[in-house]
Amino acid sequence: MTAKDTCAKNFNTALDLGRPPNIKQLFPNSKALIVSGKYIDRAMIKKGGAMTIAANARNTFVLRGALMAAQRADAAIIIEIARSEGGTNAYCAVNLWNMARQVDAICNELHITIPVAVHADHFGLKKPQDLDLAKTEIPSLFDAGITSIAIDASHMPDSLNLLANLELNPFIPPWAGLETEVGEIKGASGLSTPEEALFLIQGLNAHNIIPDWIALNNGTTHGIEASGTGIDVALTREIHEALAPYGTSGAQHGTSGNSSDRLRQIASLTRTTKANVATALQMISWGVEVNDFGNAILDDNGNFIKKKDQGASEAVWQQMLGTAERLGIRGGDFKKLNLPFENSLLAQPKKTRERMVKGVEEFVYTLLTTVFNAQGTASIAMDEILKTGSHNPDPKAKPIQDPKDWTRELIMEKGAMIESDKGPDGNFDD
Repeated sequence: MTAKDTCAKNFNTALDLGRPPNIKQLFPNSKALIVSGKYIDRAMIKKGGAMTIAANARNTFVLRGALMAAQRADAAIIIEIARSEGGTNAYCAVNLWNMARQVDAICNELHITIPVAVHADHFGLKKPQDLDLAKTEIPSLFDAGITSIAIDASHMPDSLNLLANLELNPFIPPWAGLETEVGEIKGASGLSTPEEALFLIQGLNAHNIIPDWIALNNGTTHGIEASGTGIDVALTREIHEALAPYGTSGAQHGTSGNSSDRLRQIASLTRTTKANVATALQMISWGVEVNDFGNAILDDNGNFIKKKDQGASEAVWQQMLGTAERLGIRGGDFKKLNLPFENSLLAQPKKTRERMVKGVEEFVYTLLTTVFNAQGTASIAMDEILKTGSHNPDPKAKPIQDPKDWTRELIMEKGAMIESDKGPDGNFDD
């Protein structure tokens, strides 16, 4: 048997063993290796000092470009959309119920063979009353092909955040990638603390829930990063080290606008394996000029600069600007143009559509290979699937907390003793 034959055999075996039940049922004849987010996390850990992109697929062009870049880089990646972006009040055409179908179709069309997780990011709950709807909505996401989810009750007090995670866990398949969040993602106000993070992770551990990732407010913002302050690497490392006995990796939100050097530090000095990128990819797909950090460059009047012969056609761009002006949309709120203009963008000439995808591909490829150190992790993930022989890898840690110490009453008591500065309201977008 030739090396090529062996590679093909291994890939087919990984398809059979590694795809979770919902993916097999939805796409029985597919050649797309859609897997649990757990395998993506494990591949980064195995390589060491590596994190991969969780690309917010606000439009089809971002989705295609990110997958093509990952294939070139032999990098396992995550395709995601937040509940606020692609939920029932979506402002993106790619949503939580069609994202897996689009990933599957594009992978088959373009012969993408790298492992991909499909992640429901920031499944946000702002109050306990939101849990009843979530118990219906979360199963519907997995019915639609989601393979990983982030439960984000970080807007609530720490005790209610933990209790929400506990109450919703039975509705999440045990094989699915799981992210939890502490502290809202909103910049320098209300930074997360080791005490808050330990409270959440220890409480989950006591109930045999081992999250793959935790997201923090570690100093960055969502959307367009204007302050220049960015991610607090030292704080991130401190919290991750405190959580090490529980096997929790970091999920870095709001990477757009942070320097490559800072992101390299996050990859090499912390336990981060997942880095969300949204705004930068959207802007690049449209042809908006960005700096090396993926941050949009504004002219003297505070307007975006559209690069000639890149991204969307000039005609569609002018339509987008007109709509933004009419609706009073500026800055980061340009994201709200994704849904109304998806079809207009898809109706452009093939050459224009291809350059939109290519811009995203080049940016993501550079991130994966020169900043995130993710190259080669697709092969590692494939090996892990073959070694495990299952769609569900073993947990990264065991329960070490006593459940008797984490009853509802004790959770409320412990939570009340945490000194927490939630700061001003944040948001769920990247």
